[in-house]
Amino acid sequence: MKPRLYLDTSVFGGYFDGEFSEHTIPLFERLRTNEFILLFSTVTQDELENAPEKVKNLVKGIKEEYTEFIEVTEEAVELASAYIDEKVVGQTSFADCLHIAIATINKADYLISWNFKHIVNVERIEGYNSVNLKKGYKQLEIRSPREFEKYEDN
Repeated sequence: MKPRLYLDTSVFGGYFDGEFSEHTIPLFERLRTNEFILLFSTVTQDELENAPEKVKNLVKGIKEEYTEFIEVTEEAVELASAYIDEKVVGQTSFADCLHIAIATINKADYLISWNFKHIVNVERIEGYNSVNLKKGYKQLEIRSPREFEKYEDN
């Protein structure tokens, strides 16, 4: 079974960002060759609504048959709120919490992000997963695109 990846909004923008593109472009190449299933949420869709046209075109270029579209549910809102209540992050990071909750509830194999302050951060990951376990969910693997590079064996 193909790994199911939830990409937050930062990864789409990272494709065109000089600091992040080196590791983001190969991830999208792997998505295009059907190595993964992309979990794409309405939260990501809404956040990308005001993105530059080139970012929107990147999203449109991903084949629908390689994508699962996910709606925000009351369950996701409750789990995201629990992250805030447990002080994993502050209230201003609710959208980030929604990404984590949606990926968790929909059993993503990985959540991929370039957001090191609120998401890809050892303390935050431990906090999110502590809440997940407390609420009866599995732990979520949170990584940056860099960890999805393929390296050739010599």
